[in-house]
Amino acid sequence: MTDKEDLQAASVANPSRRCLFKTAAVGAAGLAVGAAGGYLVSHQNDTATAGHSSTSIDCHGVHQAGILVPAHQPCAIITAFDITGTTKGDLQKLLRIITDRIEFLSKGGRYPDAHPQLPPAGSGIIGMNVPPDELTVTVSLGSSVFDERFGLASLKPKHLQPMMRFPNDMLRAEYCHGDMTLQFCANNHETNMHALRDIMKAVTGLAVVRWSIDGFLPKGEPGAAPRNLLGFKDGSANPKPKQADDFLWTGMAPNSQDEPAWTKGGSYQAVRLIRNLVEFWDRTPLKEQEMIFGRDKAHGAPLGMKSEYDEPDYSKDVDGKKIPMDAHMRLANPRTKETQKSLMLRRPYNYSLGLQKSGQLDVGLIFICYQANLQDGFIDVQKRLDGEPLEEYIKPFGGGFFFTLPGFKKGEFVGQSLLIAAEQLT
Repeated sequence: MTDKEDLQAASVANPSRRCLFKTAAVGAAGLAVGAAGGYLVSHQNDTATAGHSSTSIDCHGVHQAGILVPAHQPCAIITAFDITGTTKGDLQKLLRIITDRIEFLSKGGRYPDAHPQLPPAGSGIIGMNVPPDELTVTVSLGSSVFDERFGLASLKPKHLQPMMRFPNDMLRAEYCHGDMTLQFCANNHETNMHALRDIMKAVTGLAVVRWSIDGFLPKGEPGAAPRNLLGFKDGSANPKPKQADDFLWTGMAPNSQDEPAWTKGGSYQAVRLIRNLVEFWDRTPLKEQEMIFGRDKAHGAPLGMKSEYDEPDYSKDVDGKKIPMDAHMRLANPRTKETQKSLMLRRPYNYSLGLQKSGQLDVGLIFICYQANLQDGFIDVQKRLDGEPLEEYIKPFGGGFFFTLPGFKKGEFVGQSLLIAAEQLT
């Protein structure tokens, strides 16, 4: 069977209805509809191990898992790869292998028993009985994939480009760009590490790791946004899931209708690795910290308001007496009709890389956001933030821009719509 016939045989129309996801709770379980393409969550009690959840998040759907999920997993690993394959056949093989591993790892199950003279199938760090632990693995491609290697140049998402340097950046080449990112999110760090090692082993000869960083979230109040290492809640202004079709999904949001047809249901991913200068920050007065962010540090409410999720009306504060004109939250989202197109979904994690040679902590934020239009979203927002007071306390050093592939159904593989479109060009 030719590559084209193989692709067409595996192609199945996207479902028109949203998936259901089932959330697990102690002593109870309930059903809810994912407003923008939820994911089926089910129990795999036979694979549960101590400290690891038996709940799985279905990797299949109109959109990939790991963007909108029923709960925000507290642990993450973001890994960028360089693809070493040189043909479309190599790329298809890589994406098929990754899909196969995601399907196994996110559902959970038992590895086959290994022959003593052969390497075991899994690393063994969470046992041979693999719990799902609410693992999601999200696959995105960098602009470098859309070059002469695979003949994909004419299919590149319109706004996909290498991450540029912004004025406050101090970029380190070893932490920038890549052909592909895998975003691992789960309830435990070892679940992510196990999944990363599983996939690295499976793609030997097709892809190699370029850079990788571990992320974590602190435990916080139920329903509240997690705190970053500057002590402020991060993501309080995220749009509601019911708005997702208006700002998140390429080919569905109003400002993304001119993209290649294969991209429908995908999203642009911006990753920024941002060091926090915490020693300097910790010597800054509380009032100044709050004016820099525009929020109350203890509760997360916009200054002059009561709740973390209160929406400020800047038309009643035109002089910035309550929330300064150069406050981070005000610059990032001026809440005007013109800047509505800049909405994006933030999925940030904290990181710690130990100490720098200076003896200062090397800690900070893994900023991850998704949007239907990279230019209208992250790039325009970052330009508004250039020169903000917060820049004195942060130093971006890595990351990249990527396109998160549309979702896939059972029997399909992630990236299939792209490879079908490429075959139709030949």
